[in-house]
Amino acid sequence: MTTHEVVSKDEWVEARKRFLAKEKEFTRLREQLSAERRALPWMRVDKVYTFDGPDGRETLAQLFGDRSQLVVYHFMFAPEWEVGCKSCSFWADNFNGITAHLRARDVAFAAISRAPLAKLQAFARRLGWTFKWVSSDESDFNYDFEVSFQPDALARGDATYNFAKLQHANSDMPGISVFAKDESGTVFRTYSTYGRGLDMMNTAYHYLDLVPKGRDEAGLPDTMSWVKLRDLYDR
Repeated sequence: MTTHEVVSKDEWVEARKRFLAKEKEFTRLREQLSAERRALPWMRVDKVYTFDGPDGRETLAQLFGDRSQLVVYHFMFAPEWEVGCKSCSFWADNFNGITAHLRARDVAFAAISRAPLAKLQAFARRLGWTFKWVSSDESDFNYDFEVSFQPDALARGDATYNFAKLQHANSDMPGISVFAKDESGTVFRTYSTYGRGLDMMNTAYHYLDLVPKGRDEAGLPDTMSWVKLRDLYDR
């Protein structure tokens, strides 16, 4: 921090303008990538998945409500865990305020975990979350979307995550899946992303990327070892 180059205002503005040109090019490339993402082919979801939620048993199609698009956050919370994943909780702290904005653009939102509904609701109350969160514990949903893994698959080393062999023997991993529903009620999977693909959805990480120290994760046992549940930082 104290050894960083310090320059005059004119030099600072010139350096900033040079970097701005790179930022604008990145924005154009991101817009192009987003357009290509939206143009990807769809996959029809033929299996009927049901979930336990605050409105009772609901199918995947019913999670859309009166919207034609649905974003699902695959939240790591296995049935035997007492609390949800701290990293997924870091992402979930961004959810409450956006759901109304998404609905205004024809998008429903839900988090889905394998833990029983009572555990999900208790954890949500603790952290003040109000977004829709349902349990997939009695369905194959998590396994079919490759965010949960059977013990025998982990033992054989052939579990798949992020479209490749899973490198860590975790029973649950995070992800985001996007769905569309047509006028007949048919549901389609339009996109899924995992691993570092989730980074762009974390507001705090993007602010950290702006500051001089960045995410400041170098030298840690793992990059997210500093993350805690929001209500534990001051303890």
